[in-house]
Amino acid sequence: MKKICLWISEYMGIIVLVVAVLALLFPGALSGISPSVINYLLGVVMFGMGLTLNLHDFRVVFSRPKDVIVGCLAQFTIMPLLAWCLTWAFGLDEALALGVVLVGCCPGGTASNVITYLAKGDLALSVGMTGVSTLLAPFLTPLLTWLIAGHRVDVNVLSMFLSILWVVILPIVLGLVVKRLLPRLTGRATAYLPAVSSLAIATIVAIVVSLNAQKLMVGGFLIILVVVLHNLCGLGVGYVIGRLLRMSVAKRKAVAIEVGMQNSGLACSLAATHFAFYPMAAIPGAIFSVWHNISGAVVARIFARKV
Repeated sequence: MKKICLWISEYMGIIVLVVAVLALLFPGALSGISPSVINYLLGVVMFGMGLTLNLHDFRVVFSRPKDVIVGCLAQFTIMPLLAWCLTWAFGLDEALALGVVLVGCCPGGTASNVITYLAKGDLALSVGMTGVSTLLAPFLTPLLTWLIAGHRVDVNVLSMFLSILWVVILPIVLGLVVKRLLPRLTGRATAYLPAVSSLAIATIVAIVVSLNAQKLMVGGFLIILVVVLHNLCGLGVGYVIGRLLRMSVAKRKAVAIEVGMQNSGLACSLAATHFAFYPMAAIPGAIFSVWHNISGAVVARIFARKV
């Protein structure tokens, strides 16, 4: 069983891609599933994140506050600004523009820690940045979304704040509590968590793609291009910021990966929950989930050679 789970987590990018293609070709297979399921699936991912976190993971916040502050500032400025620029440059309609903005305003994704490890980057910094940006997300994600997209669509900041608390923060806290109370059980379960998270993300992608399959068939290339550029520019600008600030190579890798890889599952959840009148708003998050795992694997190989 552990070998199967290892295989699933190792080939997550390919699995998510295959699932997305199947959902696009056979959308009827998931027609009976409600978009609200996305929230529960994301909760599972965040609960798993809580089970893997330790309090010492946050020591980097106090031992190297400058690095974490720089990383989080980059996280919540570069990707939102890139989202705004790309939606303006490509003239995206309201729904797709909102989806791109939601992705840009979300915190770093949990997969960034794995990619940083494979890239021989500063893993402690990556984990610290993911944790801090996730804790800041209830405040900054709704606020930034309102600032960037509020003039085009109605953004309920308070409702989004509460949603992120329930779907992201509460499951993480529960995971930390369970780990504290049942350390042996969670220790044995750790080996299976990446696979469970991978399957949950794949299911989120499948649901979003199947619900919007027809529209994707018509104009999917443009949004794929925007999502790819968003991710690649985030990786590139993140690395340049680290270099300009004279960070070590390991730190540059961590910042670049953390900035470029978003919690796109949260973007899908927020789109489905708060912007259901724009079904296509969830599409950028779903595409990002597929693409950033593929680009992350490639970047990890390139970065691993740069010591």
